Amino acid sequence: MDSMDPCLLQGAPNNARYVRFGSLQIDQQRQRVMRDGKQLCLQGKTFDMLIVLLQKKGELVTREQLKRALWSTEVHVNHDANLNTTVNKLRRALDESTDKVSCIETIPRKGYRFTGTAEFSDFPFAEIEPANSTTSETIDPDGEQEARECETFRLGKSLTVIIVALFLAGMLIGATAATFWISHAASRVRHSALEESRYLSVRGTC
Repeated sequence: MDSMDPCLLQGAPNNARYVRFGSLQIDQQRQRVMRDGKQLCLQGKTFDMLIVLLQKKGELVTREQLKRALWSTEVHVNHDANLNTTVNKLRRALDESTDKVSCIETIPRKGYRFTGTAEFSDFPFAEIEPANSTTSETIDPDGEQEARECETFRLGKSLTVIIVALFLAGMLIGATAATFWISHAASRVRHSALEESRYLSVRGTC
């Protein structure tokens, strides 16, 4: 940012070293932009433009102001074409890093305005846990309700299977006992009939 016109940033809301908006963290001194611990390729004039818009967040920054801030010492430059290219690069970088929600508003025939919410600090911000991190947890009431219903259904099904198994086991035990009793009773009847036959045979002999 050595070539940036310092007059544009006079009266800026905050010149703290660190800036954060959304999932992006910016170190102005080192000209570094981080997202979820990874550095973005946002350098040169694109980085300078982002800083100008952030420092004037919520305010209109005219095209002429941006030209003076970014190319104040460069006279043999197509300022309009370069400004359009730089804005497009910045938009692409931010759109890819802020869930496709653009933070740069175009004011037709006038300039641009940063519409996001930015925080400034003299100290580094705490790292934001990525949304897809294994330690992050999302509460889904509908999912929890469905899980409870599935668990209740599984428990009910298991209980039904157990009851049916016990019933079948009882029937099997009952059938075995009945078979044994009938077999034993039949044996006793045959034994009694044999004894009576012998008795009658003995009496007839006498």
